[in-house]
Amino acid sequence: MAQKYALVTGAGSGVGRAASIALAADGWTVALLGRRRDALEETAGLCKGKTLVVPADVTDAAQIDAAFATIEKEFGRLDLLFNNAGNNVPGTPFEELTAEQWFKVVNVNLNGVFLCAHAAFRMMAKQQPQGGRIINNGSISAHAPRPGSAPYTSTKHAVTGLTKSMNLDGRRFDIAVGQIDIGNAATPMAERMARGVPQADWSIKAEPLMDVDHVGQAVAQMAAWPLATNVLTMTIMATKMPFVGRG
Repeated sequence: MAQKYALVTGAGSGVGRAASIALAADGWTVALLGRRRDALEETAGLCKGKTLVVPADVTDAAQIDAAFATIEKEFGRLDLLFNNAGNNVPGTPFEELTAEQWFKVVNVNLNGVFLCAHAAFRMMAKQQPQGGRIINNGSISAHAPRPGSAPYTSTKHAVTGLTKSMNLDGRRFDIAVGQIDIGNAATPMAERMARGVPQADWSIKAEPLMDVDHVGQAVAQMAAWPLATNVLTMTIMATKMPFVGRG
């Protein structure tokens, strides 16, 4: 197909913005989804080519249904979902966590990922030509936790299970499902790492960061493959971050 249509969630900043810019530069028409219209419009202004601003809260099933109805009306189909929206709470020892903190993270990082993936999956299964690609944003935390990160780490491990399950279910419909695990990209959410974050022994150390644009380019690279080829998992990380080895 000459025209390719993508949806990026959490497109108003950070990794979502970088991925939207990279996909647009590769010729994709990109729908930008997030809670804040002003941030989405700022991202749209940075993208080359056509974009569609779709304000919605990923934790609200009705809003997501309405957003996908808008995308289907405007685009006619969906070829790619970058399921990126996520949040976190400050690092908190497990015994001090509140139920409110737990549900805040779970609602976005797991329930929101499910709602968007589910809507995209149904759309891709019924459209002609059938199929598409879904890339879920995992994390280094899908492999190894930081201290005080139980809600975030739990959701990112769950995203890995969801990715694998969707991968199997998607094969009948030519839906390729993969995951990108990101470590220490320079985004507003991760800027604290340059000042110092807890290590495995609870000591505080500054950690290296990488250019978030490189993550956007990695997403575009995963998206560029034909549907007969899939990147099941990609880990992209700051080279010198303390991930590989003992903490």
